[in-house]
Amino acid sequence: MSKSDRLFRLLHLIRGLTPPVTAARLASAMEVSERTIYRDIDSLRAAGAQIEGEAGLGYTMTEDIALPPQTFTQLEIEALTLALSDANQRCDPALAQAASDALTKILATLPERQQRQAAHAVNLVHRLHRPAAPSIDMSALREAMWAEEALDISYTDAKDHETQRRIYPLTLSYHDQAVMLLAWCCTRQDFRMFHTTRISNHSRTGESFRPRRVPLLRDYVARLRARDAKHGVRALPERR
Repeated sequence: MSKSDRLFRLLHLIRGLTPPVTAARLASAMEVSERTIYRDIDSLRAAGAQIEGEAGLGYTMTEDIALPPQTFTQLEIEALTLALSDANQRCDPALAQAASDALTKILATLPERQQRQAAHAVNLVHRLHRPAAPSIDMSALREAMWAEEALDISYTDAKDHETQRRIYPLTLSYHDQAVMLLAWCCTRQDFRMFHTTRISNHSRTGESFRPRRVPLLRDYVARLRARDAKHGVRALPERR
């Protein structure tokens, strides 16, 4: 591996691994000596990269405009354009605009050759049946999840019964023909999946459920795994 390729790989690892990243961990991932890692970090710093930390403590990357332009493999470009194109077809205007803006920003940082590759990507997304448009402002849902704030909603179930619920919104799940909201229902004291097309009125309450969002999500995933194990379903094949 050339030094330039090694430096790009090192940047990618420092950005992607949970900081602070020790030289030993980087050396193991790069299959080089720790001495080489120290020299390469000095080279990156000299080139303008803001890398905080020192030997024995680990390193943290601070993104900086002085860094060289972002670079991707052609397959990574295909993956990015595919994922962002899919977001454009989710009947969520704010998300679609964010995807378009993100792609524009990413392309602006790429060399001309890679911009051409993105413009002529071979993977495309086309959905014959798009999900029904949500009846709720999806931006309001996301903001409540980010803030970990309870919502009061009016919800009409499959039997056309309308109920008033206080919920802790946890995550949005984009299915083929529906967008579902996973939440903790304070009324039922359990997890519930709500069709976003059946949520009518909603209001923020000012009630914080921080820091329960992540533990609740972990509990939900644990329940799914226990259910699958009970029915003999394995999400991943066993390692041999």
